[in-house]
Amino acid sequence: MKSTIATTLCILAALALLTGWTKTESKEATEPYAGVTTDQLPQQIRSVPLRDNYDLGGEALPMDKQDVRERLDRELSVNSYWHSSTLLNIKLATKHFSTIEPILAQYGVPDDFKYLAVAESNLRNVTSHAGAKGYWQFLKTTGKAYDLEINSEVDERMHLEKSTHAAAQYLRDLKEKFGSWTLAAAAYNGGETRIRRLLKEQKADNYYELNMSEETMRYVFRIVAIKEILSSPETYGFSIDQGYRYDDDPDLYLLEVAESVASWGDYAKQYGSDYRTLKYYNPWLISGQLTVSEGNSYLVKLPKKN
Repeated sequence: MKSTIATTLCILAALALLTGWTKTESKEATEPYAGVTTDQLPQQIRSVPLRDNYDLGGEALPMDKQDVRERLDRELSVNSYWHSSTLLNIKLATKHFSTIEPILAQYGVPDDFKYLAVAESNLRNVTSHAGAKGYWQFLKTTGKAYDLEINSEVDERMHLEKSTHAAAQYLRDLKEKFGSWTLAAAAYNGGETRIRRLLKEQKADNYYELNMSEETMRYVFRIVAIKEILSSPETYGFSIDQGYRYDDDPDLYLLEVAESVASWGDYAKQYGSDYRTLKYYNPWLISGQLTVSEGNSYLVKLPKKN
């Protein structure tokens, strides 16, 4: 009898301990931040506040429209919380904007349109599913129409200076055709023919009245959102010391290439460099060699020797 009572008491004690342990574990599982203040949490997710005034190239967004506010809010939210992509865009902007800005100004294109290149390519030489290439995402036909050389050895859509000259001329031409910078941006993305047809069919006067493909519907708002964040990254939580940004590397010199090059590897070694370095500074050279026709020449960048 005593043995049975003792056994029963032991079982009850074990159950009590087990129940207490389970409750403790359950509490810890459901309250992982118990005793931790909110400013110590890994991340605070907050809605991006909207102002009542935004513009693209000096043309105001109609922020009194609910549709416009929601579309801008979407792009500000996406780009604010797309941390790695936006962080790298801020770093690359330091490197490339000093080249892009004076070229846009030369053609009378608003400075805001440097952010179009960010929206198009994240300031990288990428290729789209449709075959558009480079920082400004030119299709081959449009690139050639604006005097970019494109062949099996050279693709100047991937040449920052030359493609920016072409993009600035194209944007200026679109502005003259459509009468506003906002519609010029829409046509850059959606195509001249399509935007002109939609304006006519929908009896619209401006971009914000048009119903288009989702990509073009988001396009202007994406540019404006990128402009807002890259103009004031700290406001959106991005803290990047100057030392962590990418430089445009001023220690470069230009070499004129007036004769055909059989091997860029040999050429690079001749100037104390290497193939990868030559390709990094000259991504528009897409082959291992270069055929130079009579009377033609190219300028190639290489870093100065230490």
